[in-house]
Amino acid sequence: MSWWGKLAGGAFGFMLGGPLGALLGAALGHNFDKGLDSLGSDDLLGPGEQERVQTAFFTTTFSVLGYLAKADGRVSRAEISFAEQVMRQLSMDAAQRKAAIALVNEGQQADFPLEGVLRQFRQECQGRGTLIQLFLEIQISAVWADGEFSDAEQSVLETIRRHLRVSEAVFDEIRRRIEAVHGPAAGAAGGARGGADSGLTPAAAYAILGVDAATPDAEVKKAYRRLLSRHHPDKLVAKGLPEEMMQLAARKTHEIKQAYETIKAYRARS
Repeated sequence: MSWWGKLAGGAFGFMLGGPLGALLGAALGHNFDKGLDSLGSDDLLGPGEQERVQTAFFTTTFSVLGYLAKADGRVSRAEISFAEQVMRQLSMDAAQRKAAIALVNEGQQADFPLEGVLRQFRQECQGRGTLIQLFLEIQISAVWADGEFSDAEQSVLETIRRHLRVSEAVFDEIRRRIEAVHGPAAGAAGGARGGADSGLTPAAAYAILGVDAATPDAEVKKAYRRLLSRHHPDKLVAKGLPEEMMQLAARKTHEIKQAYETIKAYRARS
């Protein structure tokens, strides 16, 4: 049974306490009083631990989406639409959607404990950098939802980066990849399109793979395989990604494949 199935069935034995437990409890109308235990450091998780990380990922993702949306003082229609889009992509049922909306609303409250939430999320992930990077990809994509990247949003993302202990180099790589798809220059930079149906410019494709036009073919292939492995849905679920979020991971792998095919097609014509 999935983490959500256990929550819906009232089986809270794997539940976490701390700020995340308080947020989820408020969203679901429950009082979670289990203490914050430490997790093991094995790469793959046991059933109870996996459900716990999945719960932490879900709770942190939607509550921080709410916090970021309010960061510049107002919540735009585009930002609301992005959160709704994520929920649709996850094929949530009515109860899950209700919980996600409640978490977004919790994140918009003046007393939202951002730093405590991030610290606990990092602890629950126990060094699983792939999950943390996927979380960052979702949050940076949300910032671009309204076509703007305000100073306030940048400040929040920097806080997130520091508390999750992500290096500036890794963060910048993720940001460039997201901007290549969602940023203002996504459809304008780089001249001609790559593959006939890719919808990506060569510049955007290079940015998604974290390489450039001077990168040798062999290195482009290595970058492609590395990103594809990192975003493989089955691997992410094994490391604690909620099964409901597999579609997000699948969409990321599709973007990576598109980028690689775009570069190959562009180079074949050059």
